[in-house]
Amino acid sequence: MTEEHSEDNLAARTEAYLSQSVLRHPGEATKALKSCEELLPHAEELGIAARCVDAIAARSSATSLSWFGDLAVLGLHMYKRVMAAMAARKDVRTEALEGCLVSYAKATLPGLSRSMRWRRASAPVSSEVEQRDLLEVVVASLPADKGSGSVVTAKFLFALLRTAHILRASDAARAAIERKAATQLEQATVEDVLIPSYSGAAETLYDVDYVERVARHFLAEEEVGEDEASSSAAITEEEAAARTTASRPSAVAMVQVGKLVDNYLADLASDANLKPTKFCELALAMPDHARIYDDGVYRAVDIYLKAHPRLTAEERDRVCGVVDCRKLTVEACTHAAQNERLLLRAVLQVLFSEQLQLRRAITGTLLASTASPRAAGPSEAWRTTTVQESQTLQVDMDGMRSRVQGLERECSSMRRAIKKIDGGGVASKAAAARTRPPRRAGGRGTGASSARRCATRRRATRSCPGRPGWG
Repeated sequence: MTEEHSEDNLAARTEAYLSQSVLRHPGEATKALKSCEELLPHAEELGIAARCVDAIAARSSATSLSWFGDLAVLGLHMYKRVMAAMAARKDVRTEALEGCLVSYAKATLPGLSRSMRWRRASAPVSSEVEQRDLLEVVVASLPADKGSGSVVTAKFLFALLRTAHILRASDAARAAIERKAATQLEQATVEDVLIPSYSGAAETLYDVDYVERVARHFLAEEEVGEDEASSSAAITEEEAAARTTASRPSAVAMVQVGKLVDNYLADLASDANLKPTKFCELALAMPDHARIYDDGVYRAVDIYLKAHPRLTAEERDRVCGVVDCRKLTVEACTHAAQNERLLLRAVLQVLFSEQLQLRRAITGTLLASTASPRAAGPSEAWRTTTVQESQTLQVDMDGMRSRVQGLERECSSMRRAIKKIDGGGVASKAAAARTRPPRRAGGRGTGASSARRCATRRRATRSCPGRPGWG
């Protein structure tokens, strides 16, 4: 088959075919590399496998990366060789490595992509052990930081974490995915975060503990950013502020994560097995500045109280305590004031908070209206009108304060009355029965005495003259 026997023999034709038709196209090189897996020792001896790997790595620096999906036919061993060759080249972009990694993971791991399920028939990774090994490779190859053009999205990371739960991956692999997902938590949706509890010991429908861990990782970035900005005394204030902004989550991201946690709590609240302590821990995991308004967490609390009507007074008080009544909107305050599921003390706090908001609004309006006419030259008529409006508003505020105080007094009197009814009702009845004097035999109220009195009246009536009808 060599040129020693004749010209243009099989060896020369094979070499020409490889050089001109196979190695120039990454898709054809991938097919040839797949064929080499069945005859790997011979392919390694002839150098065909190494040449195919180098050809694929060389083409990875091209602009078009649509052929990355073809690598899904490779086994894990060959895929790792291709990824190592691509990472060794300096002209390969990070986005190319990430795209190749995501495409291979979606085609071979269960649950990552619905659109690539048709590839699993040809994907070589089939057993649970091989899938777990592939998951370890994918986790180890994830980029350390989040780039602006990163193809490793939050949806992919949470789907990867869900697959790690299904395959019972190691704790280290799960922790690595959780830390990576925390860097893009503000881009996730509630559907991404909802992961069912696959362990038999779990009581809740969804895994709640991992969400709390991811939230802590997200908040840890803020603390690290503050420490790094304040640790260096040689830099200026502008540099410290810029470094803090670059390393810590932005205020917008913090608010988005707060909304995500509130919506997640609202979906979990209807679970009958969700304990009040776990609900409160997750609700209090986010700081105060993560929520502009507490309407979202109030909605979750309302759903939780409706789904758990048998909570004790102490547990209901603890659940209601996660809501900051001062950060409720007018609509939420109106709903809370009429909510029968809330404790009376919580309703009073809402009313008091609404009163404070009204007072601040009135004060701000008066200050603004007082400042503007003075600049333009106030008149006596305007001053009189302002004083009258201020007095009217003050009367309204006093009336609202009186209503709140009346509710508090009514609540106290109701509690005292309930205590008296529960504690002294039975005892008072027994004492009254003991102190009542016994009736004497033959006295008033007996049957014999009544009969004698009736007979006496009849004889007396018959003996009276002058009455019509009587003889």
